[in-house]
Amino acid sequence: MAMDEPIGKFISKHHLLSLATFGDSLWCCSAFYAFDKESDAFIIASDEQTLHIQNTNMDKRVAGTIAQETKIVGKIQGIQFAGEISAVEDEAQRTLYLKRFPYALAMNPKLWKIQLYRVKMTDNTLGFGKKLIWNREI
Repeated sequence: MAMDEPIGKFISKHHLLSLATFGDSLWCCSAFYAFDKESDAFIIASDEQTLHIQNTNMDKRVAGTIAQETKIVGKIQGIQFAGEISAVEDEAQRTLYLKRFPYALAMNPKLWKIQLYRVKMTDNTLGFGKKLIWNREI
């Protein structure tokens, strides 16, 4: 099932997500992302030595958020997501990330794919507390 248009549109408009992981300990981080619409996945860059990536060596399941910053209740939008993380092996996904963040090319970053399984969007622009839910078909 293709991702609902309002959810995909919101994700495509932003570039920063929060990511939570669990391994030896619970940890979170912020990461710039490119969204691969074809596979419903986030592409992020992160060093293998970071605690959040070390955690994913023990448990590939991750969760996170993307939020619209606003104090106007009627404009609140954001998503919560769950997925599984793995190293990027697809050259097209690497190109997608580096096209969005060309300065990263100089760092030759290790890239990771977060394959989305569930996304819940709160979108007050559609009505107070409106929720949209997308689940990957298995």
